[in-house]
Amino acid sequence: MRKTKTIFLSGIFLLLSLAQATAQRQMEYLDRGVVAVQTGDYSVFVSWRLLGTEPAETAFNLYRKIGNKKPVKLNRKPITESTNYIDTNAALNLSPAYFVRPVLNGKEGEASEAAAVWSRNYLTVPLQTPEGYSPNDASVGDLNGDGQYELIVHMTGRGRDNSSNGLTDEPIFHAYTLDGKLLWKINLGRNIREGAHYTQFIVIDMDGDGIAEFACKTADGTVDGTGKVMGDATKDWRDENGLILQGPEYFTVFDGRTGAALATADFIPGRGDLCGWGGVGGNGGNDCDGNRVDRFLAGAAYLDGELPSVLMCRGYYGRSVIATWDWRNGKLTSRWVFDSKDGENPFSGQGNHSLSVNDIDSDGKDEVIYGAMALDDTGKGLYSTGLRHGDALHVSQFDPANPDQLVWGIHENETSESGYGVALYNARTGEIIWGGEEGQDVGRGLAADIDPRNPGAEMWWNGDKGLYNVKGERISKSPAATNFAIWWDGDLLRELLNSNYIDKWDYEQEQQVRLLTAEECTSNNDTKATPALSADLFGDWREEVIFRTEDNQSLRIYTTTIPTKHRLYTLMHNPQYRLSVAWQNVGYNQPPHTSYFLGHGMKQPPRPNIITSQKTGTNQKRTKRL
Repeated sequence: MRKTKTIFLSGIFLLLSLAQATAQRQMEYLDRGVVAVQTGDYSVFVSWRLLGTEPAETAFNLYRKIGNKKPVKLNRKPITESTNYIDTNAALNLSPAYFVRPVLNGKEGEASEAAAVWSRNYLTVPLQTPEGYSPNDASVGDLNGDGQYELIVHMTGRGRDNSSNGLTDEPIFHAYTLDGKLLWKINLGRNIREGAHYTQFIVIDMDGDGIAEFACKTADGTVDGTGKVMGDATKDWRDENGLILQGPEYFTVFDGRTGAALATADFIPGRGDLCGWGGVGGNGGNDCDGNRVDRFLAGAAYLDGELPSVLMCRGYYGRSVIATWDWRNGKLTSRWVFDSKDGENPFSGQGNHSLSVNDIDSDGKDEVIYGAMALDDTGKGLYSTGLRHGDALHVSQFDPANPDQLVWGIHENETSESGYGVALYNARTGEIIWGGEEGQDVGRGLAADIDPRNPGAEMWWNGDKGLYNVKGERISKSPAATNFAIWWDGDLLRELLNSNYIDKWDYEQEQQVRLLTAEECTSNNDTKATPALSADLFGDWREEVIFRTEDNQSLRIYTTTIPTKHRLYTLMHNPQYRLSVAWQNVGYNQPPHTSYFLGHGMKQPPRPNIITSQKTGTNQKRTKRL
């Protein structure tokens, strides 16, 4: 592989790491998330969360509860090595339930909510799928302040790629509790087109009150969760090709509890000149027919270090505009807007079919990795690698020997211009560490620690081009799966998530070994073969995965039942990981990553610098660490 030390800079960069900011990020309150799954005639696997607000020395006592009988403590000594346990003497015919109590300085804390036993390793969430629709991408948020996640599901009917003419069905969103109760539904209406590049949404607690908001682009005829119609419901802005190139565009924040529209503003930026969105990205061309102008992304970022702002983004083949929004104290305001403006700008054409949000300079505030370029928390462009737009993007501390986070980018360099099709570069400086596939259009690629014989993560891409370490050295054959990764089994290596299955990479035999097949389930988004969502939703730090069933009438949330001796804070209290779950559904879905190296031989990550909301459901209050 060719290597280069060339740095493409657009300004003055930080040369030294900044000290960690003292401000604490406001994150959602989470309960203990206890999950119990039957694994045999008399055995139950139980796991629970170690919260990011708890001291590292927190231990746990686990109790089995049967009816009105006195609960039985299952462990002789407080559990300190892990946050999971196998009860090998479970009286399953008596319907046991399990709860834990934290132990600190020899004293027990508050008991968690008792968890009933699942008979299988998945939870079924029944849906009310509209006729002709199917559940697609999903997100999670605490919509009622009880410390448990609810599901927000994008229901999709007929969709279109932006480059295709034709009508689409109206995008619909549903919110459900985990037992299948429909909380609200929002119909974006005929003036919002359905498609992977068009219909982006974010679920995050923007104002820190403990209730997540739902935010997206809206238009005339959008119907909120209370049945209120936005704008002029009589307007139909679709042209003869089914495109929507006229009419007002809005940005709306909705109440997570009811789906009611809380505030609406004009979408930033407007369409402007339809011919003004081309440039050096993509195939280097341009169009005036609505393809490039209607390419959207979205995200969430802690730009002030305390509360998340929502990012609404337009364009990436040429002109790219990133607009950031705050919802604070009942007011919706624009924080800043970045605009690359034209093809002569070095930040033009560097976008991606996804984005990443990361604190790359360790100042406690987030930056935006927008494909092959980066923006500071102030909205100022930091650098552009010049590698142009691409299909996949992964950012984390992939090299434990390097204090900086690294970016693994998959690029579409399909023109005669030179440039890497795959590249690993420093997220803080833009310095390219190594790259390959010069001048090639590379479709998919992944970064994850799957081989313990090499320090750090491994990188690979579609086609049997090999598995590479962080130094750019080919170490073996590569897995065939390049879509998603998931922490599933008992070690610290990551597994491969693709279609409706999870595989382990056997690095000695250089082959994939099946760990899970989600029978009667299917993946989303055609060849991307992505789940509805993958995230650490409950239980210990390992991740869950959500698939839709083949009949489109329910979702299944799969959880691992493999014991582990490794103990980590819940990944959802790592701010970068939590934000990556929020934008996972955007564009070409990408798996979430932590801000620290999580893999074989890792150091224990530091306690998150966060505060959370109290469990009240209303009038949420901030609470300090325990």
